[in-house]
Amino acid sequence: MTEEILRKPKGDKRARTRAALMQAARQLAREKGFDAVTMEDVARRAGMTSGAIYGNFKNRQDLFMAIAQTDWAAITPEIAPGSTFPQIMHAFAQATLAALPDRRLAAAARLRGMAHTLTDEAARAEVRAITAGSYAGGAAWLAGVLREGDSPMPPDVLVVVIHALTEGLVFQRLMTPELVPDEVFYAAFAALASKP
Repeated sequence: MTEEILRKPKGDKRARTRAALMQAARQLAREKGFDAVTMEDVARRAGMTSGAIYGNFKNRQDLFMAIAQTDWAAITPEIAPGSTFPQIMHAFAQATLAALPDRRLAAAARLRGMAHTLTDEAARAEVRAITAGSYAGGAAWLAGVLREGDSPMPPDVLVVVIHALTEGLVFQRLMTPELVPDEVFYAAFAALASKP
């Protein structure tokens, strides 16, 4: 084998390091609680130096925000070109249901992070900025898939409604699955598509 085949690609060393640090932080947060995890703990658990962690994350909040964005990624359904608004809403229900297994794994950490954000102004400001960017991107995506006059509200409002709907459905399903069957997901998104 040549040396080229044996060498790992240069670009993925940083990604591997970040992934290892994030995994160490997840484990420590489960064991000790979110508030008790320090950057030094994370570096030690990952078998790295403090320099490695600060070379990848500017601070503890940056590390946990990266975990949140990875573990609770946006739900984006596959939409066939020319889909009607009811078809798009049906696809959102399907995509939200498909996301449940991953959401189940991250739900407790997500709730702890949300609780922290409610009491920490710096975290709230960062979440506000990240969410505003997500909403802007989601609204632009919706504007690209919606047909003229098909939606009951503008894309910038619809993206917020869809986000609130998916978050509520997901958490309620995870807490009380017997009370929130798949049909509730489909009915909730279909209600958005019904004409008054």
